[in-house]
Amino acid sequence: MKKVWFSLLTALLVVGLIAGCSSQSGLEQQEEKQDDGVTIGFSISTLNNPFFVTLKEGAEKAAKEAGAELIVVDAQDDSAKQLSDVEDLIQKKVDILLINPTDSHAVSSAVESANQAGIPVITVDREAEGGETVAHIASDNVSGGKMAGEYILEQLGGKGNIVELEGIPGTSAARDRGKGFHEAVDGKPGVKVVASQPADFNRAKGLNVMENILQSHKDIQAVFAHNDEMALGALEAIKAAKKEILVVGFDAIEDAVKAVEKGDMAATIAQKPEEMGRIAAEVAVKAAKGEKVEKFYPVELELITKK
Repeated sequence: MKKVWFSLLTALLVVGLIAGCSSQSGLEQQEEKQDDGVTIGFSISTLNNPFFVTLKEGAEKAAKEAGAELIVVDAQDDSAKQLSDVEDLIQKKVDILLINPTDSHAVSSAVESANQAGIPVITVDREAEGGETVAHIASDNVSGGKMAGEYILEQLGGKGNIVELEGIPGTSAARDRGKGFHEAVDGKPGVKVVASQPADFNRAKGLNVMENILQSHKDIQAVFAHNDEMALGALEAIKAAKKEILVVGFDAIEDAVKAVEKGDMAATIAQKPEEMGRIAAEVAVKAAKGEKVEKFYPVELELITKK
């Protein structure tokens, strides 16, 4: 009888060990499966701008399709907050970082922190002046600025006074769009840029800056704003002053496209933020998995005028 009980007990122990091993193996496989997923941290300069909201949505859609987790943080146009946000993402041990810089120079320390932590960085829309990045996804902002300048010259017949509303000083987008614009208009006889002032990519500031410019410059034929938010603000000031001035923006956000269709704005440069976000997320997944990626992914631009 003792032998029977001993045999049964031995059999039960063996079954238990097999079940335990099988269960442990299943847990390990599950953990392995979870570990295969890519976690992307995305620091965006501001979500108080429709352009960047669309950019985020494009990235979210692509990340979901790729089975990746996307953690989005909003820097609220504050360089110090962006650095803190990136440090938090590093602590979360994300596999890769997407950064849309608030300031191209100030973001360098955030990129360097990620470099030290061994986390690859991809910049989106605006470049970083320091630190190592594996890729950059953006429109050719110089070409876009030039496109806007050439369109203004064509509409003015090569003669007139132009105002330039600049973006946030220190951002590569403001620098490059301004560079392209000046390549088109500088040195042209009969054309003068009578004011170039920053309005920080902000609609309310665009309104205030344009109001001040209209008081000091009575003879203005055109405005080029480095983004649509400033262009729409400038448009409000122009309407209030009962002036007829050609306004060209940049980004092709919904409000601007509607203004172009109504004939209130002359044109906007379409930067396709959803496409930019999609490409950013797809490249991030590839880079996180160790696949080879390009250093620059250009996103097509398009001049939007009234049909």
